[in-house]
Amino acid sequence: MQRMKKETKGMWLGVLGVAIFAVTLPMTRLATGSMQDPQLSAWFITFARAALAGCLSLAFLGITRSPLPTVAQRKPLFMAMLGNTVGFPLCLGLALRHVTSGHAAVFTALLPLATAAMAAWVLHQRARLGFWVCAGLGAVLVMAFSLMRAYQHSQGFALEWADLLLLGAILSAAVGYVFGAQVTPALGAERVICWVCVMALPFSVPGALLNWPTTAIHTPSWLGLGYVGVFSMWAGFFAWYRGLAMGGALRVSQVQLLQPFFSILAAVPLLGEALDPVTLGFALAVVAVVFLGKRFASNPTATPAIAADQAAAVSPVSPVTDPAVTQLKAAP
Repeated sequence: MQRMKKETKGMWLGVLGVAIFAVTLPMTRLATGSMQDPQLSAWFITFARAALAGCLSLAFLGITRSPLPTVAQRKPLFMAMLGNTVGFPLCLGLALRHVTSGHAAVFTALLPLATAAMAAWVLHQRARLGFWVCAGLGAVLVMAFSLMRAYQHSQGFALEWADLLLLGAILSAAVGYVFGAQVTPALGAERVICWVCVMALPFSVPGALLNWPTTAIHTPSWLGLGYVGVFSMWAGFFAWYRGLAMGGALRVSQVQLLQPFFSILAAVPLLGEALDPVTLGFALAVVAVVFLGKRFASNPTATPAIAADQAAAVSPVSPVTDPAVTQLKAAP
């Protein structure tokens, strides 16, 4: 009974973490504004959200008396910083000036497969043929969605510039996750997140000051920035990794499949976006492919514990490390 309560609590913490990450897309769109009503620049959002998370991380590491990373751990942390504190938010912010958050949600639904593919390449991990088939099918679905939207916008059958930025965001996040995962077993997931944000402070603070807005900004845009800095970049990870540890990575990680739909639904009250059946349909198709791909990504010859870790692929929109490697190591 006690174990059931712990697993249930872990599941709800996982749902909370995914919900926090899902709101990243509409909140970023709220912060950037649209082409017709631009607000905060993508460069300012990128640096400011990292600076906010870095200050909170500095306090956490000090309170928990965390040791400094070793020399060998600094390179993976630096790569994770480039991917998740610079590449992902910058590309996402630039793209969301031009497309809706629902549109972006279809692309980011592919992130778990992209991260698994990056891990296979960087970490030389093998994957079954079925995984690569699913990864290819997911990419085809996303491309078909992009081409269809471009045609509807009377631009012909071509990738839009914003879609290329979204692909850059996915690639950046995947790089960050994989390199962050390399040092997670030694540091613990929460400390990896914090060290990545702290390492960015020498760049994020001056960058935020240099890109400080010179025109009046609407209050909702500042609130959007505060959300992505405090919750998307930092606090959401604490709920997510606690949930993985308490409820089991294999079981809890499946709630990631709900994230694109949470993003699309959150955009309705926050941004006034309409529920588009086509967007929902493509999101559902991509999520189904991701679900199958995660099944194929696990190693059939691995022990149950290792297989559970491998199947729990990747956190959603803004995570810095891969939950596939974290389990109980996240606890401070």
